[in-house]
Amino acid sequence: MKVLVACEESQEVCKAFRERGHEAYSCDLVPCSGGHPEWHVQADALELIKLKWDLIIAHPPCTYMSAAGACRMYPKAGQIDKERFIKALEAKAFFLEILNADCPRICIENPRPLKCVGLPKETQRIQPYEYGEPWSKLTYLWLKGLPPLMPTQIVSDYKPYVSCGTSRNKGNPDKSGMSRSGGAQKVRSRTFPGIAKAMGDQWGRLGNDRGYNDANRPALAEWVAVDECMSFCSNCFGLGCGTPYCPSCGSKMLGVDE
Repeated sequence: MKVLVACEESQEVCKAFRERGHEAYSCDLVPCSGGHPEWHVQADALELIKLKWDLIIAHPPCTYMSAAGACRMYPKAGQIDKERFIKALEAKAFFLEILNADCPRICIENPRPLKCVGLPKETQRIQPYEYGEPWSKLTYLWLKGLPPLMPTQIVSDYKPYVSCGTSRNKGNPDKSGMSRSGGAQKVRSRTFPGIAKAMGDQWGRLGNDRGYNDANRPALAEWVAVDECMSFCSNCFGLGCGTPYCPSCGSKMLGVDE
């Protein structure tokens, strides 16, 4: 597949798809830090999404839309910061341009948004600790033409990745957050390798002509597994790995031999 990973300088997701043989490119306004400039396009993502892609995964800027910035959006009770709200609406327009791009498969990743921004309802919520990472950082996914991302390795002993910045947590190492050690926004916004690997493994198997189709779910009853370790849930259409019943909702899986 031809894959565009928009707003990604770390190249974590790009490399995950490259490792599986796909023609993947990262894109950002800044140079990449992932070590493969030959796979990086330093340009406006809105220009690149006009090209033909089989899959677009995007990490649009969330600074002004994120619920983490509620105290800045509302400096006083019942009072909104108009300048910040305008920037949030600009970020929303950028987000929607990508979500509505002419591409059969799209994933947009962002943290929980402020209600006042009015983003569409997310498709799925994931946590890094569901993908082998020792951290919690609630992440929302908006999906088009893609099945939900299935957990790969649930870690029970985890800590918050982003600092819990309340006074009662000051000095508590369990609440300090990994991203505070570097402090930079770039550190906090990187895609976790475990999540990137899950995207490459699960969505990379869909290929060019066997994609999940939001508008045609009944047709999946005739779906044939890509390989012996790939299956779809007959109810929630989540991905499985050869198990007869869905790990999420318990329904029968399609593409599994009896």
